[in-house]
Amino acid sequence: MFDWNPYVPVAKRRKRAARAAALSKAAGKTLTPVTAGRGLIAKTFWGKAWCQNLERYSDYSNRLPRGRTYLRNGSVIHLEILTGEVKAQVMGSDLYHIKVRISEVRTPHWQSIARDCARSIDSLVELLQGQLSTFVMERITRSGTGLFPSPREITFTCSCPDSAAMCKHVAATLYGIGTRLDTEPELLFGLRNVDAKELIADADAGALPVEKGPAAGRVLDSSNLADVFGIDLAMVSGSPNPRRTAKSPKKVAKSGVRNVARKTATRLSKGPAR
Repeated sequence: MFDWNPYVPVAKRRKRAARAAALSKAAGKTLTPVTAGRGLIAKTFWGKAWCQNLERYSDYSNRLPRGRTYLRNGSVIHLEILTGEVKAQVMGSDLYHIKVRISEVRTPHWQSIARDCARSIDSLVELLQGQLSTFVMERITRSGTGLFPSPREITFTCSCPDSAAMCKHVAATLYGIGTRLDTEPELLFGLRNVDAKELIADADAGALPVEKGPAAGRVLDSSNLADVFGIDLAMVSGSPNPRRTAKSPKKVAKSGVRNVARKTATRLSKGPAR
């Protein structure tokens, strides 16, 4: 059996949390607490989507409510989101240390998300602010194939004596991630080890290509055309001799081309000039 610590009222926990923060600061390390007020734990697209993803899994449903309570009363005194890992300190009847490890998104999985979303997101700012189309929102939050982790991609440890699959301190940490994403949504992409910019890198891929001019050095100078082909440019451009019957520009152009071919063939048959 575990030697359970006695229950500690919220007010006393807060005093302990303040003392722990002061000691940490004195040691040269500043804690980054996270808390949520009344109402929704998270209020932006990214924060809400994170919390809703947690709540959709029955594995977590019976342990999450106490985590919300701990988060709201200020028990999460430190939360740090890193690549593939979240570190937290939660004040309960003692100060507990939590580590949550989250698998990175596999390359084919991420490429599929990027391919589906790239042409629907105009900018990184739009992405991080959650100003997304219904399709993109659905694609990113899709269970199993979206950006948010499933239970099998999440593992955690806590220094508390609770033997439950998920203790209230871990639950508070998981909810704390959602609250932190309200203000720093870019942390989600770092957590899952993907580059948010790749979702917008091909945003203009469907646009028509810009028409390019001839490469430098491959354009014939028009002032030399008459010398090269021995023709009057006015004839090719559609300006016939006014004494002749007027022809349409198309007929004149064709006639000019035939003249060029005929004269060039004649020169070649005669050989080089002597």
